[in-house]
Amino acid sequence: MNRASEASAPSSLRTLPRNVWVATATSFLTDISSEMLVHLLPLFLANILGVRTGVIGLIEGIAETTSSLLKVFSGWLSDRIGDRKWLAVAGYGLSTLAKPFLLLANSWATVLGVRFADRVGKGIRTAPRDALVADSVDSHHRGLAFGLHRAGDTAGATVGLLIALGIVYALQGSALSLDRSTFHTVVLFSIPPAVLAVLVLALGAVNVPIKERGERPRFSLAGFDVRFKRLLAIVVLFTLGNSSDAFLVLRAQHAGLSVAGVMAALALFNLVYAAVSAPAGVLSDRVGRRRVMVGGWLAYAAIYLGFALAGAAWQVVALFALYGVYYGLTEGVAKALVADLVAPAQRGSAYGLYNAAVGLAAFPASLIAGVLWQGVGPWPGFGPAAPFLFGAGLAMTAAALLILWFPRRSRPTAV
Repeated sequence: MNRASEASAPSSLRTLPRNVWVATATSFLTDISSEMLVHLLPLFLANILGVRTGVIGLIEGIAETTSSLLKVFSGWLSDRIGDRKWLAVAGYGLSTLAKPFLLLANSWATVLGVRFADRVGKGIRTAPRDALVADSVDSHHRGLAFGLHRAGDTAGATVGLLIALGIVYALQGSALSLDRSTFHTVVLFSIPPAVLAVLVLALGAVNVPIKERGERPRFSLAGFDVRFKRLLAIVVLFTLGNSSDAFLVLRAQHAGLSVAGVMAALALFNLVYAAVSAPAGVLSDRVGRRRVMVGGWLAYAAIYLGFALAGAAWQVVALFALYGVYYGLTEGVAKALVADLVAPAQRGSAYGLYNAAVGLAAFPASLIAGVLWQGVGPWPGFGPAAPFLFGAGLAMTAAALLILWFPRRSRPTAV
């Protein structure tokens, strides 16, 4: 399908171009693999290695910061060389190679090394992949395209969690703590879909010609629209209260959920997320990205307040389901909004800057959350409610700023 026919095509899944479907399939398979592991890692660290939440926050923060810095340069490089596809393939490949080393992990430092390599891969692939999707679809259909991509990503996460749930339940039933042999079995099952994801992207995606070349990133916002700059500032504030989901996993276990119960709650979260993502993208095409983002952030504030106050396992399960609504409303819509606010030649760099801002803020966010929960050194912290109260407060502040400070004009940038 050529670009002209894409521009005139109705907003239908059947008219979306090949690259959107290939990127969606790649993310589907990758998330089958990654979601089998990522939510068990905090339990592996806490239950098997005896690590405190402050160290868990440190690990997650370093991993995300590394990823964020690479996203800046990978986005620019894809603009510069006109090749989104092979940078994304390289990133997915590196993350796949890192996974088997979890079988050798006997200390938190080894886990940090694996997470570091995995996030390097994510840093290389994310901005070029998102730019490839944006370049491949008409501006008026970006919400649908990114919504579909997020839905496929989340559907894969659901499948991965259900596989992990089956393995955990088969090997250790309703045990409250994770054991090492169960974790190793999950690692082994996670490798084949990750390999298949790399092959799908390498064989299925096609580069879209880029008419203009972006400038070398200078860690500067010069040349970008004021709306994009304000969006980044507001997103950074929100992200400071949006700590790693590892803390949600630990909170669920603290509330009395077994390991299998935690995996089931996460599967429910992803089912809701997948169901909401595409409709939210279409809604943002019709009523505006800003309105949908504000609704999502206000939902996040209410949900985090609920996690702070929850006193029973069933309440945590219900909150995980609602958490899927927040993700569905904001993840794909935010990326579509970035594409709306910048020129086509800036998209790779803009996605790199956006992801960098989120990742850099994620480091102090996760570290603060871990210290608020269990403290540092002899100080015991404020307890499990503290990081969630902190996150709820910042989310409400960010939503207010998006209403009061972000300009209403938000027309898509033409392709």
